[in-house]
Amino acid sequence: MSSQNIYILGIESSCDDTAASVIHNGRILSNVVANQKIHEEFGGVVPELASRAHQQNIVPVVHQALKKANITKDQLKAIAFTRGPGLMGSLLVGTSFAKSLAYGLNIPLIDVNHMQGHILAHFIDEEGFNKPPFPFIAMTISGGHTQIVRVDDYFDMTVIGETIDDAVGEAFDKSGKILGLGYPAGPEIDKRAKLGNPKAFKFTKPKVDGLNFSFSGLKTAILYFIQKETKANPNFVEENLNDICASIQYSIIGILIDKLKLASKQTGIKHIAIGGGVSANSGIRQSLKDGEQKFGWTTYIPKFEFTTDNAAMIAIVGYLKYLESDFAEQNVAASARLKI
Repeated sequence: MSSQNIYILGIESSCDDTAASVIHNGRILSNVVANQKIHEEFGGVVPELASRAHQQNIVPVVHQALKKANITKDQLKAIAFTRGPGLMGSLLVGTSFAKSLAYGLNIPLIDVNHMQGHILAHFIDEEGFNKPPFPFIAMTISGGHTQIVRVDDYFDMTVIGETIDDAVGEAFDKSGKILGLGYPAGPEIDKRAKLGNPKAFKFTKPKVDGLNFSFSGLKTAILYFIQKETKANPNFVEENLNDICASIQYSIIGILIDKLKLASKQTGIKHIAIGGGVSANSGIRQSLKDGEQKFGWTTYIPKFEFTTDNAAMIAIVGYLKYLESDFAEQNVAASARLKI
């Protein structure tokens, strides 16, 4: 298929961000995200409020994405959208909108797996960012997901490890809640961790066989530790906040890196790519860079705006599927628990 002028609109609405992006032959022309601030006061995403906000945001966000890309909707070759996994109410808004728009424009509809989006974001044409060669190991780490995936081709992926309880983003957020930090707590913990001693307090690592993860035990250990220390000294958290944050972050990163080391050893693959919102964490980025020296890895971290939930990653998957004429039918349905 000739690739001279392929414009694809990507739509992402899996959680609480409404996003739209236009891609042109693998290069992103616009990437618009509307965040929903409403969830902060509840300390987590409220699904009902999220889907309502998507309904309000989707038309202006798509309009802005087309405007920024400087194209009209009639130039689009296809509409790509997140089919799942995610919150059902949120997914339905993006799915319905994408179907209607594709139908109205009489162009192909392309369904995208959100997790594949995080992994294939590495293939967006972006100056200064290398694309991983196949096969590579991808670790997707976000508020809702923690997975290690063996990637043999664009659409040949095998999950070789995943969390059996909480995702890594939840581990950060729930630890932050225990410490009285705002939501989401990950960025705040990261900021304070830079000022603290990562070895000030030791938390035991959960024993999980193979490449799977568990974070609920660590969260409980942190809770009991804080309860015990504040009983002895009510100002304990206040007086030691930076050290506590540094120790929590050090423990979480240790768990992730240990599993990556094992995955690399078992598969013999030294190309390591990460994606998902938690990959914005500076400690994780530094540990990966250190892995290049220590373990001979070559590591790949996408541009910051392509790591959190965004539509550029949906657009690149749409583009790759378009090249293979891999289109969806109009009766395609959103799926909250879609597997890779």
